[in-house]
Amino acid sequence: MNPELKLKLSLLPECPGVYRYFDKDGVIIYVGKAKNLKRRVNSYFNREHQVYRTSVLVKHIHDLQYTVVNTEEEALDLENSLIKEFQPHYNVLLKDDKSYPWICVTKELYPRVFITREKVHRGARFYGPYPKTEVAHTIVKTLHKLYPLRTCRHAVSRETIDAKKHSLCLKYHIKNCEGCCRGLVSPEEYAGYIEEVVQILNGDTRQVSEYIQKQMVELASQLRFEEANTLKHRYLQIENYRSRSVIVSPTIHNIDVYGLLRDDTSAYVNFMHVRGGSVVQSLTLEYKLKDDVDLTTDNAIISLAVSEMRGRFADAYKGDRVKEALVNVAPDVEFENLSFVQPQKGDKRKLLDIALKNAEQYRTEKLQMMEKLNPEQRATRTLTVMQRDLRLPSLPHHIECFDNSNISGTSAVASCVVFRNAKPVKKEYRHFNIKTVDGADDFATMREVVTRRYTRLVEEEQPLPQLLVVDGGKGQVSAALDALDAMGLRGTIAVVGIAKQLNEIYFPGDSVPLYIDKNGETIRVLQHLRDESHRFAIQFHRKQRSKSQTHSELDDIKGVGEKTKQLLLKRFKSLKRIREATLEQLTEVVGPAKAAIVHNHLNHK
Repeated sequence: MNPELKLKLSLLPECPGVYRYFDKDGVIIYVGKAKNLKRRVNSYFNREHQVYRTSVLVKHIHDLQYTVVNTEEEALDLENSLIKEFQPHYNVLLKDDKSYPWICVTKELYPRVFITREKVHRGARFYGPYPKTEVAHTIVKTLHKLYPLRTCRHAVSRETIDAKKHSLCLKYHIKNCEGCCRGLVSPEEYAGYIEEVVQILNGDTRQVSEYIQKQMVELASQLRFEEANTLKHRYLQIENYRSRSVIVSPTIHNIDVYGLLRDDTSAYVNFMHVRGGSVVQSLTLEYKLKDDVDLTTDNAIISLAVSEMRGRFADAYKGDRVKEALVNVAPDVEFENLSFVQPQKGDKRKLLDIALKNAEQYRTEKLQMMEKLNPEQRATRTLTVMQRDLRLPSLPHHIECFDNSNISGTSAVASCVVFRNAKPVKKEYRHFNIKTVDGADDFATMREVVTRRYTRLVEEEQPLPQLLVVDGGKGQVSAALDALDAMGLRGTIAVVGIAKQLNEIYFPGDSVPLYIDKNGETIRVLQHLRDESHRFAIQFHRKQRSKSQTHSELDDIKGVGEKTKQLLLKRFKSLKRIREATLEQLTEVVGPAKAAIVHNHLNHK
């Protein structure tokens, strides 16, 4: 396995998607789907395969690419499209015209609802595709139970109804159809059924459920319980039905998608080409912003990406030129016969979100790859972000965090955890038994532990941290500052506080907290610091509390060790009986010297 492929395998995300294997000539030899890309793709390389075809495939894999999606069903649809587009050598299934099933709603006077693999019905609406045929059959069967939909293939029209061309079938007599072929149900009433069916297939079951529930209550109030129970059954079936999402609506044809994402140094544009209702091309471009003075705006970046993609894939379109492109940023250049749309909702917005998700994944992979090759780079990047967010004078290579723990002032302890280069250094963690504070006084406790910690560091000529984090709000921050003031260290160590509830960041002298990016590096490190200090304090507090609960008066007798105590308790069972025992009885157990010490201490007590 080449090193570049090995590195890509280690950086795969744990999310649904489609992967593509390439041989040494850059030809796609296999397309596959996965619920978890990392686990599925790595399974090809970390085990021996019993199937000879798979073993040969693995030997020819030289590179891989992948596209992330939202659900496993979306991955199935995209896999189907790519296999039909590229006809990979090692894919056996789906290379022919056979596809996943769709649910079709025809455009007729009395529309039909059925399963099909070919979208050839003119004007019909299609929903799917469904990865498993039995799933599609279950949905259609449920819809036919909910509504009296016709299943016959007769070409029913007003003329055939007037001529009574068709006879009523068994479906009518068992009340599964209302006699559409004879016009026994009006087209308007039947259209109401179809409207609800379409809502369900689109995943919008709320209005249908509310309508049925309202009818059910009205029937029950009229004491028509059998009819109400029928509606109740229909209501429960709709509530239990879960619609699935599709990667692209079948109504979207021949369209391009550009999702732009940028940071301080680079811009990433994910391009997807949709043909025949499915994604057939996907590629992410990266632009180094510092390398090009013209790329100063998002509009200029997206214009360059559109121009590059239209040139690169001109032959792939085979003369079928795209006339519409979805973007999250409008380009500053006009392209001939191409309009740009910034969708806000619906299927097109879902498609744009997938492009942005792939751009984000590409950026994450690039950063992870750089960090793998240069482990110190990630730490430097994280510390740089923290310095900017927390307005620090220098990079916080050394950070310490304090937390207190007590129960109504008893067994009061504190902890200090140490992070270097944004990573915990557990051998430098410290515990503190509180000595000068009576009761539950968090502020006084914070002053004591900060004073003790940094007095010792100064005396031992140890380096001081660049950042001190306290678990709490402005009160704890003020207490820590008071302690630093008393030692003459204010200004040497920066201080911030992080509140437990909303991850608010408090600065000295500022009563209004700062809210920073909840998904950013800074809050992640601060939360880790806080959680570690809290865990370490609680752990020590429990240990101290356990000691106090198991303390015995025998522990206070000088000259009596653990072995002597165990012998006495084994013989006399309790401290009361040991106190009541005579000197002779004690001598029989632990000897005259120890017996005299215990007897004198307890009697004196």
